[in-house]
Amino acid sequence: MSGLSILIFVLLAAVVAVLALGIGSFGREGAENAKRSNKMMRYRIILQAIAVAAILAYIFLRGNGGGS
Repeated sequence: MSGLSILIFVLLAAVVAVLALGIGSFGREGAENAKRSNKMMRYRIILQAIAVAAILAYIFLRGNGGGS
């Protein structure tokens, strides 16, 4: 397994973890929990963008895999 594919798995796990933390904060009452939930969702979006970029880099670096 290449370093980039390991990075992709780590990023995907981080996205899931941040999503779970954000959802957990969302269910609680209070202004602080609402702020925390919004912050976690922003982090999730950033991590998703990085993960998508890493996946695209993996596909680009891998080549077209025997196409015509």
